[in-house]
Amino acid sequence: MVVATLIPIANPFVSAPMFLSLTSNFSKKERQKTATLAAFYMFLFLTCFLLFGAHLLSFFGIQFTSLRIAGGLIIGYLGFKMLFPTPLEMHEETKQTTTANDIAFIPLAMPYMSGPGAISVVITMAAQINTSETLRDEIFDYSIVISGIAVSAFICWIVLSGASKVVKFMGTNGIIAMTKVMGFFLIGIGVDMVLDTILSFTAK
Repeated sequence: MVVATLIPIANPFVSAPMFLSLTSNFSKKERQKTATLAAFYMFLFLTCFLLFGAHLLSFFGIQFTSLRIAGGLIIGYLGFKMLFPTPLEMHEETKQTTTANDIAFIPLAMPYMSGPGAISVVITMAAQINTSETLRDEIFDYSIVISGIAVSAFICWIVLSGASKVVKFMGTNGIIAMTKVMGFFLIGIGVDMVLDTILSFTAK
């Protein structure tokens, strides 16, 4: 569930062309290092939000049901933008420059691979984990989610490491089609999160 939710949000297939553009002047070794750092930052960033996200909710007095609905709306919105991108958005994504000192963190890891949608997912999972009955269950659930984040980051690393082959194999139309498919699934995930939360709330 973690991987199935995070991969469409991270959508490394869309990041691949941008990655090639940003690293066009890099050597093969530097490009590989950038891909590794981007995946590592993604894992570190989302894991931190997973571990400390529930404390943020408590600090701001936000209920789990409210966050789950908000997360569902954000995921659905991101999916809608992926399914129906505007010409301006598509143009801007391919018009990135290499002025940043560390492109692995910005813009690759944040906001592309671990943006608001991914953050809302892991914080929602953290809030749900904190409702576990025993400490053993809580530790087990955390380990499962962290493993899912690690797998997602690893998949992103594979795609970025072979970005030139991925882009060449899929082509522009293939990447656009993949983006729309992932956007469609994200809309479904977002709607399911909202409906499931509303139904569980009204059932009480």
